[in-house]
Amino acid sequence: MSAPTKRRAAQLGFLQAINRAQSEEMTRDPNVILMGQDLRANVFGAAAGALEAFGPSRVRDLPLAEAGSIGVAAGAAMAGLRPIIDLTVASFVFGAMDQFVSQLAKARYMFGGQATLPVVVRAALYYHGGTAGHHADRPYPMFMNVPGLKIILPSTAPDLLGLLKSAIRDDNPVLCFEDANLWGRKGRGPAVPPDTDHVVPLGKAAVRRPGTDVTIVGIGLGSWLALEAAAELEAEGISAEVIDPRTLVPMDWPAILESVSRTGRCVVVDPANRTCSAASEISARVVEDCFSDLRGPVVRVTTDDTHVPFSPVLEKQIYPTQAKIVAAVRRTF
Repeated sequence: MSAPTKRRAAQLGFLQAINRAQSEEMTRDPNVILMGQDLRANVFGAAAGALEAFGPSRVRDLPLAEAGSIGVAAGAAMAGLRPIIDLTVASFVFGAMDQFVSQLAKARYMFGGQATLPVVVRAALYYHGGTAGHHADRPYPMFMNVPGLKIILPSTAPDLLGLLKSAIRDDNPVLCFEDANLWGRKGRGPAVPPDTDHVVPLGKAAVRRPGTDVTIVGIGLGSWLALEAAAELEAEGISAEVIDPRTLVPMDWPAILESVSRTGRCVVVDPANRTCSAASEISARVVEDCFSDLRGPVVRVTTDDTHVPFSPVLEKQIYPTQAKIVAAVRRTF
């Protein structure tokens, strides 16, 4: 691989990963279409060149009507298309809950498999940036409770590229939550040459750092914070293994449970609210299946059960931090 190609591959960012995944899959399959707000003008940066490359019939702007958008996507999928819906802000999923839960998730089951629903819904998690209560939610745990939906939450650009491509090819609805706090972070994951069909399978976790004394499961930004905490703990003589689930439904339980059975300790870092979070489910499963191997309590590091304040000083206090993770690990000893 030439030096310029190496440079392009190494500098793959999150928006570039989204654009590349969508472009490659639209080129591969003419049934893949883009739908969402202001896509033709590429206002949010995730549809660069799509209109020029694929035309207005495959790049469709939708009104500010989330319920209508998901309903249209479900109908288009049952008619043979493979829509990618850009809902922009994750908090906007609440406006379409009935379509998500009653239609998109249930239709394939209710119709006895006569119709598939290959819909991908993209939604960014815009917390930690002063966007306040209506734009900073992290609602992915709610959808983990809905049978029929798959959920991905990549923490690196290469994983976003590979998981999004797998989601587009899947015949089931997939929700892709993108942690906007990671968009400026690079340097993790393999370099992906432009001519490579980089696909990451759904339901396969990544071991970000091997360790022997404690397992830290980190979701989204939580996986980066877990790595920072692991480096600090190493100076204390504590070897932390960091696991990034990448896919929340289906979850890679064998990877998580094997690690905890080996280390005997578990901390789960989840940017969502504490009650009924992904961290809650992971913790419960670890206690059920690894109880005899545990040497200390399973500890969750999550966001407080409160609405997101507009004040940056107040907001930064409610989320997981490196310091909170280190303190949680110490509790397990």
